[in-house]
Amino acid sequence: MLFLLMNLKVFKLTTIILDLKLSIRYTIYADVKQYTSLKKLLKFKMQKIMSYSEEISKKLNELLVKNYDAEKGYIDAMNNVESPNLKMFFKRRATERSQFAKELRTEILQYGEIPENSGSLKGTMHRNWMKLKSTFTSNNEEVVLEEAIRGEKASLEEYKDILKESNLPPSIDSLLIKHKNAIQAAINTEKVHEELVS
Repeated sequence: MLFLLMNLKVFKLTTIILDLKLSIRYTIYADVKQYTSLKKLLKFKMQKIMSYSEEISKKLNELLVKNYDAEKGYIDAMNNVESPNLKMFFKRRATERSQFAKELRTEILQYGEIPENSGSLKGTMHRNWMKLKSTFTSNNEEVVLEEAIRGEKASLEEYKDILKESNLPPSIDSLLIKHKNAIQAAINTEKVHEELVS
């Protein structure tokens, strides 16, 4: 009888150990399966986040290049006019656009992307056209102002197009609205200067 009781206890103990091993195996299997699923989910989310940040940075880089072009254009304009008031006006606009570029570079870097470091070929061509046109006209300052207004209107449209998109983070949205409003104010001021010059 004692032998039977001992065998029964060994059997129960063996059953408990086997149940425990199965339970541990099942738990480990479930954890590995959950981990794998979680890992796939995180990878998918990270790809979405990366493509989102790349998309935002690409748009900001486009604006950054426009601001480099505008800054250089204003510096050229400043060198092509005689009026001290216009020189000062163009200098302020160049400084403002330089500040816009710094702010955009900071935002791009915060998204882990690399900001552009120079203007575009189109901007260089526009500046050269401005120089050529002012060489062959009698009212140099009026021509320079017309071209500055034309360039600013193009920049304003770029900002408006990007702001139409609903997926911009609030910080970038407010930054771009601030830039857009400043550009619109510059256009209005340039139009007043143009009226005074013509």
